[in-house]
Amino acid sequence: MLGYILRRIAMAVLTIIIISIVSFIIIQLPPGDYITTYIGEMAASGSAVTAQEADNLRASYGLDQPLYAQYWRWISKILRGEFGVSLAWNRPVIDVIMDRLPLTMVLNIFTITVTWMLALPIGIYSAVRQYSFGDYAFTFIAFLGQATPAFLIALVAMYVGFVLFDAPIGGLFSPEYLNAPWSVGRVWDMLKHLVLPVMILGLAGVAQSTRVMRATLLDEIKKPYVDTARVKGLSEMRLILKYPVRVALIPFVSTIGYVFPYLVSGSVIVALVLGLPTLGPLLLSALVAQDMFLAGAIVLILGILTVIGTLISDLLLVVLDPRIRLE
Repeated sequence: MLGYILRRIAMAVLTIIIISIVSFIIIQLPPGDYITTYIGEMAASGSAVTAQEADNLRASYGLDQPLYAQYWRWISKILRGEFGVSLAWNRPVIDVIMDRLPLTMVLNIFTITVTWMLALPIGIYSAVRQYSFGDYAFTFIAFLGQATPAFLIALVAMYVGFVLFDAPIGGLFSPEYLNAPWSVGRVWDMLKHLVLPVMILGLAGVAQSTRVMRATLLDEIKKPYVDTARVKGLSEMRLILKYPVRVALIPFVSTIGYVFPYLVSGSVIVALVLGLPTLGPLLLSALVAQDMFLAGAIVLILGILTVIGTLISDLLLVVLDPRIRLE
């Protein structure tokens, strides 16, 4: 077990190094750089930037150096705990990220919790009561949730809110709490605003997870070991929860590697539609502006979280399913 963990950690470190290189190269692929975008913005506002000024700006940010030199400068600072300065925000990258990271994690933790709390019992019910009215109803809702884009549901919710209730829908705070210091009132206001985004973001997740749980559990309860346990007198509820459900949880555990980065990124399009102050829209704006330090830091964080989540998933699978053996 210890040898397996050490090998997985070594592979994780190597994977993170490769991710950092690939992500930095991808961010640099579009033509031009941040200074090109900056010159275009200044020209649109009626101000001209001379070639000498542009060269000076590139030199000050190190953009005139070869790609490998820029990467080494960036990664060496990260190893010292420095993520550089955001070119667009003119602030330390870590400060820009931390402005949005707590709200992003709160929103997505609520979404994932609600998704699993609904999907697991609904999936179990649909499998145990196959072809019942409830199974058909949940199946219909699941297909509807999977077929409808989350951003479309967000647009409909905003339209209904404005037209029928004359209430603004969007953001995580009311105008009076937008820039207010943290207090009990601000937390309560945030929790009230969280309900709609969590419902919209969680609908597709509940639909997909319900179908996965139902299909996996249906496959398990038809196996001979379930019939054997039933013949031995084990109660139906205890039988289902102790054996087939445990195996049916494997697909959920195996997706933990994707859940971790989702805690940080979330749904970018839905966040843009609802005006949520999360990291998803921030990453998009950084990519558009070619703010390589900010975009690179966010992409690297997502990659690291994916690797950590995959490692945890592998270890939990060994605990959950004794049929898996470590070599």
